[in-house]
Amino acid sequence: MFIEASKFSFVKELEANWEIIRDEFLALPNDSFDPWVQQQMHGQGWSVFGLYALGNRVEGACVKCPQTAKLVENIGGISLAGFSLLAPHTHITPHVGWANNVYRLHLGLVVPPDCRLRVASETRYWEEGKCLIFDDTAEHEAWNDSAQYRATLMLDFLRSDIYSFTEDMMPDDVRQYAEQLLK
Repeated sequence: MFIEASKFSFVKELEANWEIIRDEFLALPNDSFDPWVQQQMHGQGWSVFGLYALGNRVEGACVKCPQTAKLVENIGGISLAGFSLLAPHTHITPHVGWANNVYRLHLGLVVPPDCRLRVASETRYWEEGKCLIFDDTAEHEAWNDSAQYRATLMLDFLRSDIYSFTEDMMPDDVRQYAEQLLK
């Protein structure tokens, strides 16, 4: 299910600074991105540049995007943050997240037409400079039906109403990738 972004005070600051975040994203070399580790579940075409993993800053990445890192740091309760890149004509197949103690946020940075996200029974379109927030444990899928890349700032932040997550719930491949980023 989607959560109304206006419920979270930090959304205004992210949206007000989206062009700064976008410009730091655009300054990254193309080879900075890693394929999402669970390609067997989601297919090809989804890649990420991690700024936070397992609740910790990825220092080498944050140095390259200092203003974005500062904005993310000001939010507090971040477990994951980074840039998410969806290749042209890509479909991330239906899946559910494993962390029930976070909400996922996408801030549209580069959004061509025909890019959408379905969460449960509702589908929304990304917009540049706007946040979508959703419960990652609800079934969701994403499409980029355009001929251009779609880019978002993606982050997971702690929910105030649930504290039942333990790290052993994390899939091994995701944990290994996060630990590699932090080295």
